[in-house]
Amino acid sequence: MSLQAYTPQHLLYCYRKEYDEEKLRHTAEEKPFNCIVCYRSFIRPSHLKRHMVTHTGEKPITCNECHKTFSRNTHLKRHMEIHKGKKPHSCKYCTKSFIRASSLDIHLRIHTGDKPYSCNVCQRSFTQSSHFKVHMKTHTGEKPFTCNECQRTFSRDTHLKRHMEIHTGKKPHSCKYCTKSFIRASCLDKHLRIHTGDKPYSCNVCERSFTQSSHIKLHMLTHTGEKPFSCNVCERSFTQSSRFKGHMITHTGEKPYSCNVCKRSFSDSFDLKVHMKIHTGEKPYSCNVCERSFIRSFHLKRHMRIHRVEKP
Repeated sequence: MSLQAYTPQHLLYCYRKEYDEEKLRHTAEEKPFNCIVCYRSFIRPSHLKRHMVTHTGEKPITCNECHKTFSRNTHLKRHMEIHKGKKPHSCKYCTKSFIRASSLDIHLRIHTGDKPYSCNVCQRSFTQSSHFKVHMKTHTGEKPFTCNECQRTFSRDTHLKRHMEIHTGKKPHSCKYCTKSFIRASCLDKHLRIHTGDKPYSCNVCERSFTQSSHIKLHMLTHTGEKPFSCNVCERSFTQSSRFKGHMITHTGEKPYSCNVCKRSFSDSFDLKVHMKIHTGEKPYSCNVCERSFIRSFHLKRHMRIHRVEKP
């Protein structure tokens, strides 16, 4: 039969059939293009090339309006909607509105409490798939983003960007109460609460207040009893991944954090930070009654008992 004998519908059917068979063949066969960083595999080299940008941090696509850069054209197109200023999707619970319906759907979960993404290791749940993916790296230990200056690695590219500011040495945001200065204004805002006593985050169970949202999240675990980080050696559990990592070192005896002044070593980076205040003389926690200052917050709390007037 000649090609002319086929109808357009017949030719379209043959094309679709051939396309479906080709698609199935690719699905069934191996993915020959492998990432040398995280070992993910891809069917096409173009897919691998697009994936590699997540490791290199390359963002060759630039917004002409604000000069923000992106790794994909689709990300730039989505970003351009910000400059149009229209936010047609409004939340029925609060005054927030959004450019995209998908963003509104994610936001609504804050009000409804819906957390559809669950970790099968520690049973924690999340409102967004991106948060879930980042969380899973706490179990796998994956940190694909590397600092070229000090070789430190990070699980998120945003964490790497924030870290890179350390190497510039610039701290333009200064505290008006003490000599401390900060890289970011948000860090200064948090620090100022130490001096002002402002604690905007309150627990609805015991009415304790906190200076930072991260502190109240950790505090809430004391009410729920949740300890998602478990030691596989002694079966102890922890509310914080940092405490869990510090605990694991007690089994190895390793003390990787050393003081460059007196050469004392510590198993926990937090203990080193507290220790360094001995050398710097820094005492950020001040009593608003007698103006005494302390290295640690709990030292201040203990001191405040002196001023407390007990009723008979």
